[in-house]
Amino acid sequence: MCDQGKILILPPCNEKRLVQRTLQAQFVHNIGPQFIYFLAQVEYSQKRLFEKKKFVIRTEYCITIDRVPEELWDEVLQNKDQLDEWRQLYGVDPQPTKKFLCEHPYLLVDTCHFFEDFKWRLLAHFDDLDEALDGLLIKSENFQALNLLLERYRGQVKCIYIDPPYNTGTDEFVYKDEYQTSSWFSFLRDRIMLAHGLLAEEGIFFSSIDDNEEARLHILLEYIFGASNVLPTVAVRRRKSQPNLRKGVAPVHDYLKIACRDYVAMSRLSYVPEEFGIGKFSNPDNDPRGPWTTGPCSNRGGSRYKIVTPAGVEYEDEWRFTEETYRKLLEEGRIYFPESGRGKPRYKIYLSEKKELGVAPSTWWDDVGDTRSSHRLLEELFGQRPFENPKPLELLGRIIDMSTLANNVEYVLDFFAGSGTTAHAVINLNREDGGRRKYILVEMGDYFETVLLKRIKKVVYSDKWKDGKPQKGKGISHFFKYLYLEQYEDTLNNLDLTTWWEKGQLALERFGDEYLLRYMLKFETQDSPSLLNLEQFQDPFNYKIKVQEGNEIRECVVDLVETFNYLLGIHVKKIRQFQDNGRLYRAVLGEKNDKSIVIVWRPSNDLNSDPSALQRDYEFIKHTILPILLDNGENPNLLLVNGNCYGSDVKSSENK
Repeated sequence: MCDQGKILILPPCNEKRLVQRTLQAQFVHNIGPQFIYFLAQVEYSQKRLFEKKKFVIRTEYCITIDRVPEELWDEVLQNKDQLDEWRQLYGVDPQPTKKFLCEHPYLLVDTCHFFEDFKWRLLAHFDDLDEALDGLLIKSENFQALNLLLERYRGQVKCIYIDPPYNTGTDEFVYKDEYQTSSWFSFLRDRIMLAHGLLAEEGIFFSSIDDNEEARLHILLEYIFGASNVLPTVAVRRRKSQPNLRKGVAPVHDYLKIACRDYVAMSRLSYVPEEFGIGKFSNPDNDPRGPWTTGPCSNRGGSRYKIVTPAGVEYEDEWRFTEETYRKLLEEGRIYFPESGRGKPRYKIYLSEKKELGVAPSTWWDDVGDTRSSHRLLEELFGQRPFENPKPLELLGRIIDMSTLANNVEYVLDFFAGSGTTAHAVINLNREDGGRRKYILVEMGDYFETVLLKRIKKVVYSDKWKDGKPQKGKGISHFFKYLYLEQYEDTLNNLDLTTWWEKGQLALERFGDEYLLRYMLKFETQDSPSLLNLEQFQDPFNYKIKVQEGNEIRECVVDLVETFNYLLGIHVKKIRQFQDNGRLYRAVLGEKNDKSIVIVWRPSNDLNSDPSALQRDYEFIKHTILPILLDNGENPNLLLVNGNCYGSDVKSSENK
C-alpha cells in the first residue's frame, strides 16, 4: 500500500537482472568521479587555449605618399607589385618619376609588397607611431581580437558600432534550431562584455538588429550595461519600397540598440541636419578659435536693417541677429563676407560649437540611406557588387558624428566590420571637418583582403567613384596598420605533447591516474609554441608556429615584437631597428600609465656562453639604442630585454 490508499505493484524480481543492475551502478559509482575529473580537465584546457591571448602572425602598414619620406620614393617607384596594385585599384599609369608621386599624394603604399627592412626604415621616421596612425584593421575571429586589444585600449574607445548576425537562419550564423537562440546569446554576451571594457567612461555602444533577436539583445544590454544605461531604441528604415506579403506585416525597418558606459558621464548626442547647410570646416584666416564654416545671416522673420559689406555693397534684408548683436559679432571677427567682400554676410560657426548647434536624434530614422543605396555605393567603388547586405554609409556617418568630437582623438570600434562601412564613415567625416577620429575594425571573412582592405585604400584616394574608377574627388592623408592573428584552431594545431614525454612518464609512474585525469593536459602542453615556448625567445625573429590557410597548414614566423606591444598594453612611440657586429636588434619605446618602457629584442643563443659578448651586448643597448629612443640621456622607467642580459637594471621580457 502507499499514500491515499493506492496500491504499489512492484515488477517481478529477476535475480539475474538485479545483479546486473547492481554491478552497473557500482561501476558508475566507481568510474563516474574519475570520468568527471577528466572531462573537467579537457574543458579547462579548451577554455585556457581559447582565452589565451593570441600571437600577431603578421603586421603591415598602408600610408599615403605624402607621408612617405622622400628618400624612400625611389624604392616605391621600383616596386613592380606596388605599381601593379595602383593600376588595378586607381586606374592610373604610374610613371617612374618623383613628379608623378607629387601629383598623386594620396596613392597608398602597402608594406606587404616590400621586404621587411623597408618597413622598419619607414617606421623609423615616426617619433609617435600610435599617434600618427589613423586606423587599425585586424583579421581575426572577434573574441580573439578583442581579448588582445583589451590591455592596450581599455577605457579609451568613444564609440562602438556592430552589425552582428541577426540569427535568422538565412545568414552564416546557423545552429540547430533548439540551440540557436542560446548559442547566439552566449556568442554576443562574451564579445560585448569584452567590448564593454574597452569603452571610455563617456563611451556609447550601438548595435543594429531586427525583430528576430531585438528583445533578447535588449535584455543582454541591460545585463551588461545596467538598465539605467540603455537608451531608447531607434527604428531605422532599411528599404523604401514595401514588400507586398500575402500574410502578416511587411518589415521595412531594423532597430538600432543604444547603451552607454555611464549615462551621467555620457556627452550629449546630437547631429547637424542637412537643412543646416553646414559645409567643410577649415581655417583659411588662421582664426585663433580654430576651424570654422559659415551659416547665412539672413533669416525670414528676423530683424530688418541695412548691412554694408567691406567692398561697399549694401544689403537690406531680414537678419538672424538683432543689429546690436550683428555689430558685436562683426567686432569679434565672426562675420564673413564671401566673394572678396561683395557677398551677403555669413556668420562663423566653429568646429568646437558643432555639438551645441546639433539636434538630439529621434527614435525614427528614415533619412540614413537604405539597402539599395548601400549596394549602389559599393558598385560605384568596385564596378560590381562584391558584398551582400552592407550597411548604409549615411547611417554610420550619423552614429559616429553624433557620438564623437572632431577636435579630439577618439576611437571608433567595429568588431563585425563586414565591408568596412565604419572606416569609410570615419574617413569621410575627418575629410569633411578635419577631425582626428581613429577606427579599429575586426573581421575574419575572406573579404578582409578583397573588399574591406581595398575599400579603405580606394576611399582614401578619392571620395568620388563610378564603375570602379576614381572621379575628380578629394583624397585624404592617411596611415593605417593591419594585423593577422593566430586563431584558436592554430593553437590546437601547435599543441606539442612530445616535449614533456619523459617527465610525463615519470609523473604517471609517481602519481598514476591522479596525474592522468587531472593535470596531464596542462603540464604536457605548456611548452607548445602557441603557449609561449621560452626556448624560442632565444631567436625571437624566427619564432615559428603552424597556421591554417584554407585547407593547408603552413609554418610561419610570428611577430613577437607586435604581440608583446599588445600584451603589455603600451602606447608605441618609437620603433627602430639596429645592427651591431652582425647582430640584429629591434627596439620599441612605449608608454603606459605615464611610465616609459623600452623593449629590446635580439638573437641571444650565442650570448649565454660568452660573458664578453654579453657585456658588449649590454653596452650597445645602453649607449646606442637607448640614446636614440630617449631624449636628454634619460633612462626608461622599465627596460625589458629577451633572454639573458648583463645589466642589473634590465628585466627579462619572458617574465612579463
